[in-house]
Amino acid sequence: MTFKKFIRDHLFHIVFFFGGMFVLDIVLWLDPHMRLAKETLMYLDFLLTIFFCAFLIGLYLYHRKWFRTIQIRLNAKEDALNWPLTGATSAEKQYFQKYVNSLLDYHQQSIERLMHAQQDQKDFIDGWVHESKVPLAATQLLVESIEDQIPEEKFNQLTDELVQIEHYVEQVLYYSRLDSFSKDYLVQEYALKPLINQTIRQNRNYFIQNRIQFKLTGEEQTVLTDAKWLVFILNQIVSNALKYTPQNGQITIDLAHDEQGVWLSVSDSGIGIPAEDLPRVFDKGFTGQNGRQSNQRSTGLGLYLAKSLSNKLGHATLCQLNARKWCDFQITLYLFKLL
Repeated sequence: MTFKKFIRDHLFHIVFFFGGMFVLDIVLWLDPHMRLAKETLMYLDFLLTIFFCAFLIGLYLYHRKWFRTIQIRLNAKEDALNWPLTGATSAEKQYFQKYVNSLLDYHQQSIERLMHAQQDQKDFIDGWVHESKVPLAATQLLVESIEDQIPEEKFNQLTDELVQIEHYVEQVLYYSRLDSFSKDYLVQEYALKPLINQTIRQNRNYFIQNRIQFKLTGEEQTVLTDAKWLVFILNQIVSNALKYTPQNGQITIDLAHDEQGVWLSVSDSGIGIPAEDLPRVFDKGFTGQNGRQSNQRSTGLGLYLAKSLSNKLGHATLCQLNARKWCDFQITLYLFKLL
C-alpha cells in the first residue's frame, strides 16, 4: 500500500484531529481566564500538527512490513493458496491472519475432496474402458466368424461400426489420462515410419472400403517420443482426415527435417475446412461447420486430444490450409529431432 492510499484510509482520523484542534483553539481563545497570544496559540497548533504528522508517518512505517507481506502474496497468485499468512503484530492483524489461514485450510480441504472424487471417476473410467474391450474383442471375433454367412456390405458395415466403437473407447481412456500423463509415458528413440504404418493398419478397412489412397513421402526420421501416445495422436489425426475425405481421395503423410527439428505433416484431399474455423479446430468440443453439416458423428475430442497430448510430449501442433481454401486440409506435427 502506498502512503497516499494510507492517508486516504485515515482521512476520517485526520479530519477528526484538526476538528478537535480547532474546537480547542476556540475554547482557549474565548476563555477569559486564559490569556494566550495569538502567536502562542498558532505555535501550539503547529507543534501538534508536526507531532500528528510524525505519528502518521511512524504508523505507516510500522504497518508497511505487513503491507509488503500482503503484496508478495498477491504477486504469488495461485502459489499463495498453499502459503499460510504470518507476521501479524497486533490483535487486529492476528484476527485477519486467522481468517485468511482458515480460508486457506478450507480451500485445501475442498481441493483434496475434489482430487479424490476425480481419482475415483478416473478409476471408474479406466475400469469401464478395460471391461468394455473384452466384449468388443469378442464381438470382433464373432463378426469375423460369420464373414462368409452375411453379405459383404453388411460385414463391412459391422466392421466399421466396431472400429468406431473402439476408437471412441480409446478417446475416453486417453481423455481420462490427460491429468496423469506424467505417470504413464516413456520417452525413447523411435523411427517414425513403423509408427505411421501401425496407424494406417488400424484404419486399413476404411482405406480399402472407400478406395482412399495413402502416400508416405520423405526419408525415415528418428525422434524422441512415446510410441503409444504418438500412435494415438496420429490415429486421431488420420481418423479425422478419413471422415472428411470422399471415395477415391488421398491422404498423404510427409516426413522432413530442418535445423529446427523433424516435421510430420498429414494432409488430405477432402472437403477441407473454412478459414474462419481454422483457429478453433483444436478446441475441445469444436466440430465446425463441416462437423455439423456432414453425416459424420463428430465429437470434437479427437483433435483436442491430439493437440493436448502433443504439447505434453513436447511436440508442437500446427493446422493450416494449403493453396486452395476448401481442400487439402493439413495438420503438421513438429517433433524434436534426436541429436
